[in-house]
Amino acid sequence: MKAPANITSKINGVVDFILPPRCTACDIKVSDTGALCPSCWSDLALISPPHCACCGLPFSFDEGKDALCAACIKDTPPYIWARAALRYDDTSQSIILALKHGKRLENAALMARMCQLVANRLLDDIDTIIPVPLHRRRLFKRRFNQSAYLAQHLNKLNNIPVDVMSLTRVKATPPQVGLSRSERQKNVRGAFKVLNNNKIKGKRLLLIDDVFTTGATVEACAKVLVKAGAENVAILTFARTFKAK
Repeated sequence: MKAPANITSKINGVVDFILPPRCTACDIKVSDTGALCPSCWSDLALISPPHCACCGLPFSFDEGKDALCAACIKDTPPYIWARAALRYDDTSQSIILALKHGKRLENAALMARMCQLVANRLLDDIDTIIPVPLHRRRLFKRRFNQSAYLAQHLNKLNNIPVDVMSLTRVKATPPQVGLSRSERQKNVRGAFKVLNNNKIKGKRLLLIDDVFTTGATVEACAKVLVKAGAENVAILTFARTFKAK
């Protein structure tokens, strides 16, 4: 039985008094759960056009709607497009780490809204959302997969089905922090496997993760999904680094 609106409002008011909502980035008090304070909001480094039509790498000037960066021209990625909402900096890092390690699960809602904003109409062509999986050891230790939470909140915004079972991580790779692109590629080689080809075949998939660094992880996932019969794979992340590859 659903509680009356006035009772629910009173309960929420008591909870907010005892545990007031805090900024998802800097942790100061804010008016609503899962919100940013004005200062952190103004610090967000949004990624907007012009950018590479494939990998989403920002251009310094507009080269045309379908323009590709040199890297994508030289070596076509295994995905049809990749987009990220924010540059990976102190503010976006704070939001991600608060979700990832601080158990601030409400941050996933904000992250999903920003991902939705940057992907926009591109999501119209997606059949299924697949979060980048964690190895079972890391999942057991962390208790949750932040990418799966992000996928579930994106589902609430778009009603696109989420599949958390078909793609699995079979190799417990060491942390990738500080590794070069080639080292990351070697690190994740053979790390992912499709468990149910029938749920993948012919599908237009959206692979979702928190951060796009060199692209090694999402590319490894995309390759096994395409090999399993996916029509195509797109990539969506909350943040992205732009260090030299």
